[in-house]
Amino acid sequence: MAVPLFASAPLFRHWHLRWGATDAEVAAAMPGDELEPIARIRATRAITIDAAPEVVWPWIVQIGFGRAGFYSYDLLDSLGRPSAETIIPELQSLRVGDWIPMGGAANETTAFKVEAFEPAAWVLWRKPRSTWSWKLEPAESRRARLVTRLRWSYDWGSPGLAALTVFLMEFGDYPMMRKLLLGIKRRVEQAGRRSS
Repeated sequence: MAVPLFASAPLFRHWHLRWGATDAEVAAAMPGDELEPIARIRATRAITIDAAPEVVWPWIVQIGFGRAGFYSYDLLDSLGRPSAETIIPELQSLRVGDWIPMGGAANETTAFKVEAFEPAAWVLWRKPRSTWSWKLEPAESRRARLVTRLRWSYDWGSPGLAALTVFLMEFGDYPMMRKLLLGIKRRVEQAGRRSS
């Protein structure tokens, strides 16, 4: 059912590079912007979640391949392994330098590293030629605004890898990120309803 989202993503590039984000959020600085100033892709997406930032934070901390998954299309991003539906205590210890695997064995090609973070406020992941930042801000009525920004430059010194990355980013990034944000929102809000 998600095939139309993947196939049409390049046609709606301007819109999907800022899905859910306000003009102010798109214009605002995010952690790591200065590390990749001439990024080919600069995507800022956002969603409002009916929970406080500190309740959303654990779901972000445990993201990753072989970890809690990506709360997205599990067949594509976790080789069919279902993303976690609960907080996993052993994945809640976050340190600068930790790998956040995107697939397979963690290395500079297949994973981000935690560059810096402030608990329940923001985290910055980094790899060569790209950064991925997450920011949580309080919203009214004890809700959270989750804003994420991906900055990515292609390495044309390796044409084959660059071409594959262009394909993945242009066709796959938006549907996966949209589903990831919606997946976090659903899990957080369901957990809140179960505990109340």
